[in-house]
Amino acid sequence: MITRWPRPTRASATWLPMKPAPPVTQIRELMPGDLLDRRTLAAAPVLRREFYQRPTVEVAHDLLGKLLVRRCREGTVAMRLVEVEAYLGPADPACHTYGGRRTRRVATMWGEAGHAYVYLIYGVHHCLNLVTVGGGAGEAVLVRGAAVVHGKDLVRRRRGPGVAERSLTDGPGKLGQALAISLADDGRDLCDTRSGLWLCDDGVRIGPRWRTSGPRVGVGSAGEAADWPLRFKVTRGAPGEPS
Repeated sequence: MITRWPRPTRASATWLPMKPAPPVTQIRELMPGDLLDRRTLAAAPVLRREFYQRPTVEVAHDLLGKLLVRRCREGTVAMRLVEVEAYLGPADPACHTYGGRRTRRVATMWGEAGHAYVYLIYGVHHCLNLVTVGGGAGEAVLVRGAAVVHGKDLVRRRRGPGVAERSLTDGPGKLGQALAISLADDGRDLCDTRSGLWLCDDGVRIGPRWRTSGPRVGVGSAGEAADWPLRFKVTRGAPGEPS
């Protein structure tokens, strides 16, 4: 079957072909279950606005292996991203801004890149997205899965004592609960640690052999767009991902 991608727009015209992953400048292969201490976490540079101001597929690809940090009164939790999905704005039938839709719910998606876009599904689960491109593109990356590397005890309290290790944060709703994400986090600046929610880079690179791509989850009503390979995932057993 031939995949028909959306008609190029100003925002999306540059995302094919995708640029290769940045060269490995530091090799840090974390074994499953390895955790980061507070000092190591604090030393990791925060991702700057320019990281998000790029084609969405490129950003999604490069997010694998990055650290997502949440700080609140209960404590600090950090996770290494292992699964994300790209949503390509007005030309993408699976995207909340498809066809130029503008509502209060999606207002953040139309704003500056590097901000959190949070929405509620089934009246229960809060899903965290990262706004990309900017300048009114209406595009974002959904965070689908991560491996906890700091604050695991706090994550277990939030998720419940009976939840298996591999099920702590292997879905957007589970991840939202583990990070205590709510609609109040919609619009938070991911480039400013004062927001309590940010992403950083501790030097870990996920090589091509550990990456896979495939169709996005739960978008069956999006027609042929449901088959677009815009879900990027770290294969199980890769460095930093629990087996």
